[in-house]
Amino acid sequence: MIRAAPILAALAVLAACSSSPESEGTPLEGDPDPQVEFLERLSELCGQAFAGELVSDNEADADIAGQPLVMHVAECAPDQIRIPFHVGDDRSRTWVLTDTGTGILLKHDHRHEDGSEDTVTQYGGETGDPGTATRQEFPVDDESIALFEREGLSASVTNVWAMEVDETRFAYELRRPPGENERFFRAEFDLTEPVETPPPAWGSE
Repeated sequence: MIRAAPILAALAVLAACSSSPESEGTPLEGDPDPQVEFLERLSELCGQAFAGELVSDNEADADIAGQPLVMHVAECAPDQIRIPFHVGDDRSRTWVLTDTGTGILLKHDHRHEDGSEDTVTQYGGETGDPGTATRQEFPVDDESIALFEREGLSASVTNVWAMEVDETRFAYELRRPPGENERFFRAEFDLTEPVETPPPAWGSE
């Protein structure tokens, strides 16, 4: 996941001493890449599963509230991590994080029990800024907007997803800005106590 070769220490010092409005919020050369660190944090959890709970209270999520939630860091390749998200006995959802070299792309892989793709699948977005080592945000991309509009899900065209990971917690989040289609979904998972590995996500057997 290393995206740039190390530079001379002298250049690093010069870079650290210079700043401009354009460079604010952008990692300096030689500094750790927060997106690389974020993916490495997730990779360290590979093979483990963790129980969680819904901490938001949107009425649209009433069918999820109260059900057992489990996230499983199932597959970790050098440039991609796949995390099935199980809701009770429903194993249809997998979060797919891909290192594109310029950012992190989040896609939602939705499957039916027979392994076939759902009509609404492979949607998501790519990071628009470096984020931090513990939180990354994914604004909806043009491909997903087209999919949502085609499927009559126009409320979703302003989606912004986020993931957080630190020493004790992983979180998955969906937000829409205030207004008619305002939305907030957040599930948090306890990383201090791994649980039994669940069956594979549908379509990945």
